[in-house]
Amino acid sequence: MVSKEIVGRGQQVGLVLASAAVPGTFTRSLSDRSWIDQGLITGLATGTHFLLTAVAQDVIEGAGGAMSTVFPFPEHWTMDQRQRAASLLLDVAVVPVGFGVVAFIGHRPNETATRGLIRQLGWRFAVTGAGATILAAAMWGTKAFDELVGANGRIERLPIAIPVGLVTAGVIESIRQRETPPEHYSDPAKSNPALGLAAGMGVVLGIAGLAIGESWAARQLGSVGSRVLPGSETTWRRAGHLAMLGGVGYGTSLLWKRAMHGIEAGTSTYDEGIDESAPGVWTHPLVSGDPESLVRWETLGREGRRHVVTYVRPEKWESAPAMINGVERPELSIKTVMKEPAKATPIQIFIGLDSAATAKERVELALAEMDRTDAWSRSLIMLVSPTGTGYVNYVAIAATQYMTRGDMASVTLQYSKRPSPLSLGKIGDAKEQNRLLWLRILQRIREMPPEKRPRVVLFGESLGAHTSQSAFVGWGTLGPQALGIDRALWIGTPEGSKWRHELLDPDRLDVDHDAVAVVNDYEQFLAYGEEAKERKHYVLLSHDNDGVTKFGANLLNRRPEWLGPNRPRLEELPGRSPRGIPSSMRWRPITTFFQLLVDMKNAQLPGSYRAWAHDYRADLPEFIRDVFDLECSDEQLEAIKTACQQREEFREAVFE
Repeated sequence: MVSKEIVGRGQQVGLVLASAAVPGTFTRSLSDRSWIDQGLITGLATGTHFLLTAVAQDVIEGAGGAMSTVFPFPEHWTMDQRQRAASLLLDVAVVPVGFGVVAFIGHRPNETATRGLIRQLGWRFAVTGAGATILAAAMWGTKAFDELVGANGRIERLPIAIPVGLVTAGVIESIRQRETPPEHYSDPAKSNPALGLAAGMGVVLGIAGLAIGESWAARQLGSVGSRVLPGSETTWRRAGHLAMLGGVGYGTSLLWKRAMHGIEAGTSTYDEGIDESAPGVWTHPLVSGDPESLVRWETLGREGRRHVVTYVRPEKWESAPAMINGVERPELSIKTVMKEPAKATPIQIFIGLDSAATAKERVELALAEMDRTDAWSRSLIMLVSPTGTGYVNYVAIAATQYMTRGDMASVTLQYSKRPSPLSLGKIGDAKEQNRLLWLRILQRIREMPPEKRPRVVLFGESLGAHTSQSAFVGWGTLGPQALGIDRALWIGTPEGSKWRHELLDPDRLDVDHDAVAVVNDYEQFLAYGEEAKERKHYVLLSHDNDGVTKFGANLLNRRPEWLGPNRPRLEELPGRSPRGIPSSMRWRPITTFFQLLVDMKNAQLPGSYRAWAHDYRADLPEFIRDVFDLECSDEQLEAIKTACQQREEFREAVFE
């Protein structure tokens, strides 16, 4: 049990604020969560609040110690009494000052990180002062009660920081709940509170254990070093802290590198049936990796191989086996689904990260592959930026191939072999690689007679949306127009995309807002009306419950607009991802950051074929038709939607 005698005042106030933060970690966010998820949120949020509050209180006490000789305290007081009194006065004083700073700065759309940091500092010192004041009052009360009942200090010595924090949190949360309007769709997260709280406390105890161990090792090094080597014990103790931190950093670096090598090695673990025997059997001369292709099969990686073998066949594939790995193969050719002959066999180009040594060489290889397949003769060229692993959404490609009757070419450049959260360091490389390819394609198309030029469209998903949009940063909608991009569809764009924020800035002069749409679902897109919808050439499809599109470091100290008073009302839509944000969801410094971190993770968990969170497959056929302006009747669209779902179910059964 932690008590006042063995824990400093800064740590006691930290426990008050950490305990006060616990109930808020159980409030609803964007996704359901398991008790393990809840434990992580509770543990990390309360642990962070504890550390930040302890540091803030130490700063206040340091200032109080410096000012203890300035205040006119009674002369008979000891230095310890003076310092405690001065610190308490400062604790009381920072409450109105800190909250005054918060009120003065307020919340603004697209505010700078500096404003958010200043407001957060004001809030941190204000709540720290409030927690210290409440704790001091509670300690005075227990002391008075102890003397009243004659407990001889037994009551006074009770560790009251955690109960004080929980009572404070209960009062605050009851006020918040009264202010929250009733909400029909307000089912709480699917978590076990007892298990979640236990797991959270386990995380906090683990962090505390590591800190105690590090402190003990540093003290031992300081004691030994000062006896056998020149220098004071304090100097060697600090050296011990640095050595421990350096060791942790070095060990973390080694583990990170080993993990990355393991992940990248996993991308070379190929699916049964698409090994070295696949080229010429599962491929076609118009797709990469075929024996006639300039791109060698062995350089495609797992995602590249999956991509090139799943092109839509123009007619019934007579020579293919009826069963693959025990799964019946559906007959879903262009002719079968569209009820009319195909115009051509789709061209499907994929340049793997290992297909050439440098970005420039990969771009040259892509252009050479386009020349070999005569991609320039197709009516549509679809430029694709994949996710971090190299995955390309199969539904997006298949829907486009169906609607063009095969008269199209898709071109994909891989830039990483790691999952998207671990590929953030590759964004710059991907941006330059994409921009170089697109400029070269623009150059080639401009050399063609106007009547023979293909339309160029862009597609990107998740980090692929981020990397493709990065090529236009600073240019608004003028960027894709300058690069000859006729239309673009991005799904699940991460919050960190700077270009996405440019599009949402109403004051930017280089953004044609009539050409941009950011929507949750197809019905929201239709609501623009036919005339306005036709002008929407750049569409961002972002589900409101997709944590990937909302998670960012800014959540630590800034309230996002989507959690502001003008948030969209939560609505359940049949067959669509829910629209809007729960009214009961609140922005809480630190806590919301960790809640959205878990939401981001949960949004990417594989699930059934439906429009939900970070899964956009079921949305795509309708958006592909309208955004890319492709010819497709309503009956054909329904057939494509059914075919795409059947293709996905078959693909997952075979590949997984």
